[in-house]
Amino acid sequence: MIDLRAWMYKIKITKTGFYLPPRIQNNWELGKLINRSEQWITSRTGVLERHISEEPMHLNAAKAVRNAMADEPPPDCILNASVTPMQLIPDSSVFIQEALGYSGIPCWSIHATCLSFLVALHSAAVMIHAGSYKRILIVSSEVGSGFRNMNEPESAALIGDGAAAVLVESTPDSDTSAWLDWEIATWPEGKNLTEFRGAGILRPPYTCDKTVPEDYFFHMKGPKVFKMARKYTGIILDRLMTRNRIKARDIDWLIPHQASGPALKSAPSYGIDKSKLVNIIEKTGNTIAASTPMAMAWAHQKDLLKRNDLVLIGGSGAGLSIAYALIRW
Repeated sequence: MIDLRAWMYKIKITKTGFYLPPRIQNNWELGKLINRSEQWITSRTGVLERHISEEPMHLNAAKAVRNAMADEPPPDCILNASVTPMQLIPDSSVFIQEALGYSGIPCWSIHATCLSFLVALHSAAVMIHAGSYKRILIVSSEVGSGFRNMNEPESAALIGDGAAAVLVESTPDSDTSAWLDWEIATWPEGKNLTEFRGAGILRPPYTCDKTVPEDYFFHMKGPKVFKMARKYTGIILDRLMTRNRIKARDIDWLIPHQASGPALKSAPSYGIDKSKLVNIIEKTGNTIAASTPMAMAWAHQKDLLKRNDLVLIGGSGAGLSIAYALIRW
């Protein structure tokens, strides 16, 4: 048995589900909007098509939850792990709870950009371990397509819409499922590489001479993000695996943030065989914070994840942050 840390949190992901809006935008359709060929889009992003939502994020979130929960009773707590909000106030988790037909359940958001789900999963593990709650619902729902900057073809070609949800509970004594460990770090020199400048104090609407319409669109310097993420990912993984006395070959599945095709193809450079990689980006694009739980739910639905599998989850987020966690499925 692999020797892992003694202070792990005995939690178990018991339910998973995801939702993709029915409208599909292929590269031929998008190419006309960004003045690029289908081949250019595919080679740069690894995306063949993405889903475009015609509904707000809270309704997509509710559909993902229903796909996950079915006839399950309501959870004790709801964590919204999404980047694209309904509005700044009130918190988007309020809209999600209402769409689910619940009332009186504590809910709030955890915003760590593309790493929001992973940070929320850690928070859920800690709270369940502490006895604060028994059943925590984590929802990630993104409608980022409306914020795409068509003057930045590469980032515009990446983004897709979708939602995913997981239910986290305490692990029975007879089970081995657990949150084992994680490693997270942030390098603020990357803060200007991925930005949404508007709607905050830095660029308030109509009250700052510097505010322009483009501040309300997504901006990303893709090649620089990729280079910086590659630089630090190896460091984070080495810390995590060394501390837990494991090797890349011990990992059963890698479920990464679906950042881009080139990013996913870099897995073998860290010693993780591509056959162990959950890769759904061709059909979904980068669904921001929803991409990780969506890949997890897809793998669960396909019966790829087996109890007792050692699973590595993580990726990069704007800031720039890198985080990876080890869980026993």
